[in-house]
Amino acid sequence: MNNPGYTKLMPAVEADDPSIYYPESDGVPLAESDYQFYPLTDTVRALGRHFAHRPDVYVAGNMLVYYRMNDNRTRVAPDVFVVFGVDDRLRRSYIVWREGKAPDFVMEIASIGTYDHDIGRKRDLYAELGVGEYWRYDPTGECFNPPLVGEVLVDGQYRPIPLEEDSSGILRAHSVMLGLGICVRPDGELRLYDPVADEWLRNLDESENAREAAEDRVQQLEALLRQHGITPDVS
Repeated sequence: MNNPGYTKLMPAVEADDPSIYYPESDGVPLAESDYQFYPLTDTVRALGRHFAHRPDVYVAGNMLVYYRMNDNRTRVAPDVFVVFGVDDRLRRSYIVWREGKAPDFVMEIASIGTYDHDIGRKRDLYAELGVGEYWRYDPTGECFNPPLVGEVLVDGQYRPIPLEEDSSGILRAHSVMLGLGICVRPDGELRLYDPVADEWLRNLDESENAREAAEDRVQQLEALLRQHGITPDVS
């Protein structure tokens, strides 16, 4: 196992029972409000695009993670999680013992109703599971200050990841697990930064704007070709 704490949560059973059904929903809403929904979906999509070339990286959000074998009532639903070394495929839920490992990276997006669990029992659970990095982001600034906390698992205990504020007021920290900067802008927006490409990962609005701009450029080029008597191949 790549996650050292995982086996501590495994009961002494003979084998995985394939007849047990693991629900894909616990009836809890995806997010409490827009303050949680938009950073959750933006982050999952941005990470999904960033790792799209990696068939061995799985990115998901608000999916039920089952971690006790043959127990379909004990689960957790991280807001954002990333797993390295597993197939990138569609899943209804994430069943740790069938995948062979727990998530490597987890981020929880705080709300008044959930942040005490994020810093308490969830933090303890993720350490037991062996989640290598655990991040917490507060989109409103009402739950904790500074609004970004990153921790790395060292010898079974979480240790803080350094957080710095640059000259433009952006809070910056680096995720070794992802190879990305995790940042909070002065307006409170969560953003991811690729230090290799020296650029911000696009959020949903930016991706849509870029797609529309690319389509406009193609249409302009096709019109220019037709003006010169050339029929563009649009097949």
